[in-house]
Amino acid sequence: MIHVNDPVPHPLCPLCGRPIPPEVPQSRHHLVPKLKGGKGGETVLLHHICHREIHATLSEADLAREYASVAALRAHPRLAKFFAWVAKRPPGFNSRVPGKRRVR
Repeated sequence: MIHVNDPVPHPLCPLCGRPIPPEVPQSRHHLVPKLKGGKGGETVLLHHICHREIHATLSEADLAREYASVAALRAHPRLAKFFAWVAKRPPGFNSRVPGKRRVR
């Protein structure tokens, strides 16, 4: 039974598992980057900090080639460690992600 006063559940970030209330920084991630043929493709709603970490870690080519799913992103060793760490923070937690850390 649904009560009128029940708060609407917030969507969950598929990477860190935390709720995404409307007031926290959030963004849509194209599973296949737009520059690599993903324009109009599937997107997922993420915390902005989770989205920034993906792009600080992986190149557009790597994302298109090997990490075009939520499961693949969660399985990446460095990202998995980050998502486990940030999952312990409140939903509105935001921290500066340092510059690009990708190995070229």
